[in-house]
Amino acid sequence: MKILLIEPTRPYWGITAGWRDKFEPLALEYIAAGVSQDHDVMILDMRLDKDLQSTLRDFRPDVVGTTSFTLHVNTVKSLLQEIKEWNPQVLTVVGGHHATVAPEDFLSPSIDLIVIGEGFFVFKEIIARFEKGNDFDGIPGTAFAREGALVRTDYSMDIDLDSLPFPDRSLTAKYRKHYFLDWMSPIASMRTSKGCPHRCNFCVLWKLTGGRYFRRKPEKVVEELAGIDEKYVFFADDESLLDTTRMKTMANLIKEAGIKKQYFLWSRSDTIAKNPELIEMWKDIGLSRVFVGFEFGRDEDLEYIRKGSTTSDNEKAARILQDLGIQIDASFMVRPDFTRADFAALRQYCRHLELEHTNFFILTPFPGTDLYEELQDKLVNHNHDYYDAKHAVLPTQLPLKEFYDEYHHLHKAAIPRIRNIKHLMRYPLKEIPSILLRRYLNVIRHRSAYFDHHQE
Repeated sequence: MKILLIEPTRPYWGITAGWRDKFEPLALEYIAAGVSQDHDVMILDMRLDKDLQSTLRDFRPDVVGTTSFTLHVNTVKSLLQEIKEWNPQVLTVVGGHHATVAPEDFLSPSIDLIVIGEGFFVFKEIIARFEKGNDFDGIPGTAFAREGALVRTDYSMDIDLDSLPFPDRSLTAKYRKHYFLDWMSPIASMRTSKGCPHRCNFCVLWKLTGGRYFRRKPEKVVEELAGIDEKYVFFADDESLLDTTRMKTMANLIKEAGIKKQYFLWSRSDTIAKNPELIEMWKDIGLSRVFVGFEFGRDEDLEYIRKGSTTSDNEKAARILQDLGIQIDASFMVRPDFTRADFAALRQYCRHLELEHTNFFILTPFPGTDLYEELQDKLVNHNHDYYDAKHAVLPTQLPLKEFYDEYHHLHKAAIPRIRNIKHLMRYPLKEIPSILLRRYLNVIRHRSAYFDHHQE
């Protein structure tokens, strides 16, 4: 049987970091690993290859599966409708974060099955039943339409990550040189854990595991790592460093194995602040960059989102990483109720931390989060295309044009020019003109996002 797995592209209106990063479709590689031994499986990354019709014509799949964040809902529904128009007999399946928290959003004649939760074993069972001509009733972690209503089964949040095979990276071989994060190119992705015990109200990830933190054994991580060709590796975890004992063991095993790579991972500022010796160990084996969720520069804002960290943690984490020469990919949020003074305070805070690179996201109540439950009645934009954390979907305190002017200025002025130049010097010289152009267009896009609201 022929199975086509599709990584969707972003919608037209969506503003994403695609100009500066593109990671491999790790979730699809895991799904593929469960069925590729017995079936002919293909991965189509539509961020890089948009010619769906040629793929359908040449490959002629029996099953098409795809994944979706909230941003991709409309795109995925249109994509699967196009596939059904090509061949109504194709089995269409959608999974991913949004399918898990809001499966009802995928009630569509073009979608046969919705996968809820971890999809590896579920998809494997779906394929087994489809091959035998059986129905799909009773498969844990599935939903589908019956007489216009959503029929769904419960699923277990428990998962033994070590029971999963390594992702099938052979299916993205033709794309791999195009996966990157700024100058870290090409970059591979791997998962070492899943979940988070914290309870941030803007985040849905902890809810997908019931607030638990599942870990892979360090030995399994090192075994997989040894088989990765790329020099750069991204740990695609919700938070990589939480289990400090495990991460120390992993660092020692990587060193003993003689694996020489450069690593990028995500971490909370309080985790870093409390564990400088762990960060030093990882620096010694190749940790070169950390995405840090500083979020805000005021403790009252951190308390509002239930972050559980403080501005003191932010400052300690920044100093630890800077003293070790580890680049900080700093993440901050902008509340829709920010005034001009609030924007100015955040700009000043970023300069106070002496950062080299910043990301600014508009606080967004994503479906499935506690923030969504609290604020859903106040939403002014329900179009999933705009749920990119770059568009305000709640009322803004400032008039919209002024809000986006300030948002634009934040991107331009939060980092002094000299440190912007330092960041730029990390790229190969021949790429700098292109990077400057893309960065300029991206910053302008943030300002012009004001006009997108008139498309509603």
